[in-house]
Amino acid sequence: MSHPRLAFLGAGNLASAIVGGLLAKKVCAPADLACTSKTGGTAQALAAATGIAHEPDLARLLGPADIVVVAFKPQSLAAADPRLAGLTAGKLVISLLAGKTLATLARSFPRARNLVRTMPNTPAAIGAGMTTYTTLAPLASSDRKTVESLLDALGQYLEVDEKYLDALTAIGGSGPAFLFEFVAGLREAGVAAGLPREMAAKVAVETALGAARLLARSSETPESLRDRVTSPNGSTFAGLQVLAARQFRETLKETILASTRRAGELSRDS
Repeated sequence: MSHPRLAFLGAGNLASAIVGGLLAKKVCAPADLACTSKTGGTAQALAAATGIAHEPDLARLLGPADIVVVAFKPQSLAAADPRLAGLTAGKLVISLLAGKTLATLARSFPRARNLVRTMPNTPAAIGAGMTTYTTLAPLASSDRKTVESLLDALGQYLEVDEKYLDALTAIGGSGPAFLFEFVAGLREAGVAAGLPREMAAKVAVETALGAARLLARSSETPESLRDRVTSPNGSTFAGLQVLAARQFRETLKETILASTRRAGELSRDS
């Protein structure tokens, strides 16, 4: 594909992950990319690290850009420079702002040629993310290639209907936090069972990582892989009995539903 001129509004972790992925995969050259940030510090650091341009002047940043990636803090959208409405006219606007609906984005970027709302998660920072996205209107073929090239820099991606994004925010966006809590629980349980903390932490992390890789590469269901580890009346069986008695799946379901409800509230507040 040709190298589109991309402008990044914000230069934090996700913007840095996208820039790094685009450059590593040679989708873009440093000369194709430019960024700015509210105080300028993160944009200067990103420019210094990658060779892309840091352009603090909004008009000069957006003038030559064909694609604008909105990567600042979601709460900053309401107070964003009002010139953005005009400066993004005719451009493809890709939002990384959690909780900001397409309707909200359309009010801030009313003259964009199309709007893309994404929901990345934190593993995107190492190219291992799962990003879902939706669009205001069907994407032109060239814009679809651009969007998917950007998201490919973050890991896996999936186009969805916007109605699913609250639940996907809970599973994909918040899911890493729930997994981190689970691994922390494994670590603490290992300590309670008599392991040194460092040893328990190492084994907990590597076990979670290995199990996730196995699941991702297998055609079997999680339940089938679980059963392969479980011998009748064995140690795994004993542990699973406790999880069942404590309604582990029901607890996780309530966790996701609570997160989904809150994501919906945040979307409506936006």
